[in-house]
Amino acid sequence: MFPTFMPDVAAAETVMQKVARTGILTAGTSKDALPFASSDNQGKLTGYSVDMLALIKEQLEKELGKKIQLKLVGLTPAERIPKIVNRQVDIVCDATSFTWERDKKVDFSVSYGVTGTQLLVKKGSNLGSPESLINKRIGVLAQTTNELAIKRAQPKAKLVYLKTRAEGFAGLQQGKIDAFASDSILLEGWLQKAKNSDAFAIAPDRPLSQEGIACMVPEDNSKFLDSVNYSLVKFMQGFVNGNQRYVAIFDRSFGSQGAVFLNRDLRDLFLETMQLVIEFREEIPKGDL
Repeated sequence: MFPTFMPDVAAAETVMQKVARTGILTAGTSKDALPFASSDNQGKLTGYSVDMLALIKEQLEKELGKKIQLKLVGLTPAERIPKIVNRQVDIVCDATSFTWERDKKVDFSVSYGVTGTQLLVKKGSNLGSPESLINKRIGVLAQTTNELAIKRAQPKAKLVYLKTRAEGFAGLQQGKIDAFASDSILLEGWLQKAKNSDAFAIAPDRPLSQEGIACMVPEDNSKFLDSVNYSLVKFMQGFVNGNQRYVAIFDRSFGSQGAVFLNRDLRDLFLETMQLVIEFREEIPKGDL
């Protein structure tokens, strides 16, 4: 008698079907990427990207006609894509940038922010230009666009691979590395919170790279991606138009009293990115904002 093989229902199930069946949206995000996503003193994940996930959950509740639980999972950069591919999480939103290599494995949402790669260095350091990085120890997290940016800017830099951003900040303070490469806004966030911030600086003035920040979802889930994009565009349109709710969400992370205060240049860059995204899409009805 030949064995009977049952189809792998879970593998064939789309994200929308899974969320409709379970009532749970499982979302991955960072644990140490202030202000996008980080763990507070109680271990709760909060931040700009977490707020975007909450808006996505609300949109799914409208579309599915039922309450949805948002289950957050803290991930390292190296865990993000494998967790999506293996369907351990339904979506990842944090300080994630689009790359063609990543796009071979997952699908990306529209960009809901922008960042770039810069270096955290000790005050008075002459590091910053590509030429200055030759043979210098540059701390990076593996499988990040920051790693790629340093490789492209200066192939002769000595990359030091670190497991966490905290390890990068500590390594620089202890002299184990000459600079720590990370996203501009994440470095600014650390600098604003550090007790000895006067001893450090961010270089160069112009980022070595510039990337849009987006969410990642499993491939071949167009209906779910539609909902994600609608949620993000709705937020950005509302913010640009001065909707109080969405302005409050943005300011919670980036306002003068927020987690990380964006200087005028960074705030203008955010606005320009949002305006470009919404400009080429149909306007969302005011009644749905």
